[in-house]
Amino acid sequence: MLNEEKIRLMTGIAMFEKKEGKKIFPLNRYFERDYVSRHLIGAFFGYTVCCLLGAVLWILYHTEELLSSISVDMAVQLVRRFGLFYGIGLIIYLILVAYVSRKRYAYARGGMRVYLAKLKRLEKRYEHQNRVKEIAKEDTGHDGASGV
Repeated sequence: MLNEEKIRLMTGIAMFEKKEGKKIFPLNRYFERDYVSRHLIGAFFGYTVCCLLGAVLWILYHTEELLSSISVDMAVQLVRRFGLFYGIGLIIYLILVAYVSRKRYAYARGGMRVYLAKLKRLEKRYEHQNRVKEIAKEDTGHDGASGV
């Protein structure tokens, strides 16, 4: 006989896994600090590469102007300005990445709690059903007076 409540629970769990599983389950392998640090390191390298590519493109675009009027003082000033913009941009970007990573982790943590609660409820239904079956077997097996 099919138990409708168990079917509903199992369907809800399957739908939850399908919708949220890709977002939630990979985060379960990390502590929050590790997850955020991992994203900060990736963001640092990504931002650095993008800034270097942007600087190379800017230099290539302005090559004629730079070659005709470059001086040591001007080159030092350009490097300082680039370093300043790079540092400020990096700090802002890392703050944003840390904020977003923490929000994603908190969301996944809440989703994992919901998932585990559904699994526990399903497990209790199975335990209840097994207990009912065991009691039914004991009652129908034999009566104590006849010994059969």
